[in-house]
Amino acid sequence: MIKGITIVRQTSTPAVFDKLASFFAALGLEKGKGWDEEQSRGRAFLAPLGNLEFVDGMPPSNADVFVEVTSLDSVHEIAERWLSQNWGDSTPHITATADTDWKSRLFTVEPVPGVAFSFWEWSEPLKGKPIALEGDLSAEGMRFAIIVARWNAVITDRLLQGALDCLYRSGAKKEDVQVIRVPGAWEIPSAARKVAETERVDAVITLGVLLRGETAHYEAIYNEVSRGIGQSQQDTGIPHAFGVLTCETLEQALDRAGLKAGNKGFEAASAAIEMVSLHRKIGAGV
Repeated sequence: MIKGITIVRQTSTPAVFDKLASFFAALGLEKGKGWDEEQSRGRAFLAPLGNLEFVDGMPPSNADVFVEVTSLDSVHEIAERWLSQNWGDSTPHITATADTDWKSRLFTVEPVPGVAFSFWEWSEPLKGKPIALEGDLSAEGMRFAIIVARWNAVITDRLLQGALDCLYRSGAKKEDVQVIRVPGAWEIPSAARKVAETERVDAVITLGVLLRGETAHYEAIYNEVSRGIGQSQQDTGIPHAFGVLTCETLEQALDRAGLKAGNKGFEAASAAIEMVSLHRKIGAGV
């Protein structure tokens, strides 16, 4: 059965390869598994959803890759800034954002000459439903604490790397991110509550892993860890992102720490950013 679709682009020169890798990294796409070998290099970028579409009657476009986003104006701003920083006055082409005849907004950009990508979002994503209040994914001006367990460090260090990658890509400053290491998952709630009670952070990100095969009281530990983290969030009012893996085997944990199924540390950090933004909007009466 079909498992996935990968679009492979052969770049014309090493410089074009570097430019394209830099461009999509700047947009914050999650990194896939790349490689650096003597004969070739590769950089992969992952998206939550992929589609292979065939169309008839659509106006011609010089782009054959369409990337759906949730904040098109922000993406356009990032793309313009990247072009200015990397190309100066001789920037490749980027169009203004325009409405389409299929109820969306779209712009097309060439991060390198002759290689075009279109970014779009629905004009009415909720299809007539009441407009939802959502958090943004910009971490500028936010403060975070990451509680990470040392036990099973081969997993938790990967989760930590993913969380830091997400925060820094989203605009958080290194001095606003505090990493706190605890012995194991059992100790995470205590440290999370202590740092949340200081009110010196806007969100707490909890990272750890529990493997069923390593302990007979796996479920008891997991229940207490999840309850403790949830209770800390409720009592302090500080968002807590849950990045504690519960897996049957080490292989499953590795998959969820960036090997095959994305990096749950990255996802937890992304959730923390969005919740801080949402709290601020609710507090401001937006």
